[in-house]
Amino acid sequence: MTYDLVAALHPLLSAEASAEAYAAGSEPGDLEQAVWLRLLERLETEGPPPDPQGWLRKAVRAEARRSRRTSRRERPYGTEPADDTRTDPEQYALTAARYRALREAVHRLPGRCPRLIEALLSPEDPTYREIAGELGISQGSLGPERSRCLGCLRRLLTPEVASREVRG
Repeated sequence: MTYDLVAALHPLLSAEASAEAYAAGSEPGDLEQAVWLRLLERLETEGPPPDPQGWLRKAVRAEARRSRRTSRRERPYGTEPADDTRTDPEQYALTAARYRALREAVHRLPGRCPRLIEALLSPEDPTYREIAGELGISQGSLGPERSRCLGCLRRLLTPEVASREVRG
């Protein structure tokens, strides 16, 4: 019974959906699918409609109205949500892991390098004069000291970075 009803209504539904869909701002296939779902729901609860063709025409128009209302309220995203890296949990986790690895490597540096690099990475963004005063060294030796410390840090991080890259 259901198969016969679907087979009998299919050409009419295709024609009605094609006629209504574009004015409603949707695709004919989407409209057809919504009406088929409504029909299946009705068949489960109430049985087949007494006038299947009339019911189908009313259902297509009702779905087209719903589609128009929905399309008026919907606003497109500026970017695709999947492309938005600011809210990507995986990106947050990877960034946090990189910062953690950097901080751990900084703490393994020799001498006053950990304090110097921590001062350079500080969110307060201190000046060279403030850093030199905090570390008790001259401002002129801060540049060469920073260069030496960054070289040590680079050597510490190279094996970790190299081991995480995909090879081959």
